[in-house]
Amino acid sequence: MSTGIGSRAVRGTLWLGLVNVVSKGSQVVVTLVLAATLTEGGLGAVALAVAVVNIGQVIQAMGVYDVIGRTTRDPDRLAGTVLTVSVATGVVLAAVLVAAATPVAALLGAPDAAPLVRLAALSLPFTAAGGVQMAVLHRRLDFRRRLLPDAGSAVLGAAVTIVLAAAGTGPVALVVGLLCTAVAQPLLGTVVGVPPRLVWDAGAAREALGWIAVVGPAALVAVLLINVDYLAIGHVLGPAAVGVYSLAFRIAWVPYILVAVVLAGVAFPVYAKLLRAGDRAALPAATARFTRATLAVTGGLYLVVALLADRVVLLGARWAPAAPVLVLLCAYGLAISLLQTWYQVVKAAGHARRYLLLEVTHLALLGASLVLVTRHGMVSVAVAQVAVAWVLVVVAWWVLTRLTLTFPIAELAGMTTAVLVAAVPCVAVAVLARLLFRPPDTVAGVLTEALVLAAAYAGGSLCTHRAAVRELRGGAR
Repeated sequence: MSTGIGSRAVRGTLWLGLVNVVSKGSQVVVTLVLAATLTEGGLGAVALAVAVVNIGQVIQAMGVYDVIGRTTRDPDRLAGTVLTVSVATGVVLAAVLVAAATPVAALLGAPDAAPLVRLAALSLPFTAAGGVQMAVLHRRLDFRRRLLPDAGSAVLGAAVTIVLAAAGTGPVALVVGLLCTAVAQPLLGTVVGVPPRLVWDAGAAREALGWIAVVGPAALVAVLLINVDYLAIGHVLGPAAVGVYSLAFRIAWVPYILVAVVLAGVAFPVYAKLLRAGDRAALPAATARFTRATLAVTGGLYLVVALLADRVVLLGARWAPAAPVLVLLCAYGLAISLLQTWYQVVKAAGHARRYLLLEVTHLALLGASLVLVTRHGMVSVAVAQVAVAWVLVVVAWWVLTRLTLTFPIAELAGMTTAVLVAAVPCVAVAVLARLLFRPPDTVAGVLTEALVLAAAYAGGSLCTHRAAVRELRGGAR
């Protein structure tokens, strides 16, 4: 990776990381507030409604935002054309979900979620517009300006949710906050200089639809992978079980969102820029850098979360069954973090069909597993998630190797060893703390404990990743 692109990638990672810390940090606060104020069934109903709308968001985009980053035609005209298609699709989907909310909620085993589905569906046209704006900023590697529309809208939505939850409005609090976030994002995107302009260009439409034909189904499969466990648990075990499982999943999702999604968001435009510059030979080295960062940071965060999983009872004794699920989902989160990183280079290099095949394989294996194990409980579902995800890690590595996009496996082994060595002081501190001190009895105490464990891991990681740290410092200047 050239020095100029590498420096921009590092700066982009730091800015996008800040965006996600603010936006996803606000979501963590919302999760804690909802866990303290809602019943298991209430949180389960919210989770199912949001899962349905998440699927709608992907259908309206179908992975087409990526083409804005890799196109060789006028990106503004292509972005305007994509905006026209996505917003129109979002309007249609919103209307369909509003009309079909009752049977959809009944099918999921949560008929009380129907009003939540209707309200959340109204967000779809707005998230379509915001998605195009974010794609334009990604192409430019201009993640600094994403702070206001992305993080700002998330903070606004979180504040609305918290106020409504404190007022006792129940599950509707999260959905109203979600709608506020969706409406605010394109408005704030216009403020930072990326106004949504509806355009129609036949050539751009053909390019976008050609991309959708392959990547679109993969994007839909990807969102089903994220939500199919909720749907299966809701249908078989009921909304209360979804509530407990969703709390564990939301917590385990945080390192993935804060790190893997950030790095992947920077990686795709970097890979695309290298390819436009005719420097395909630099892709394996770039993949290695992003893989190292993903393993090192998400590995540490997931270790800390797993060590503190039993502290979830501080949100209420009713959440105790979420602890073993959370431990398992930490292993799942690390696996999908690697997959997210590797899939970016597969797509950027023009192998979208292989990306689709990987995602379809993942969904097929997971779906078959859920049919067999869901009736045995939430822990069995989490075990299935972990097993299938790590099988896909092996398969994805094999695909990267066949496409000559990977780096030496000895280097991957070295990265893994460095993470394991860095984990030793973290585990040692956790064991000593449990032997010498009483467990904290407040959320603030648990957060302090988490910071101490993270610092222990960071200290070990700084010693095992010295070269990467020097590169990061050099790129940030």
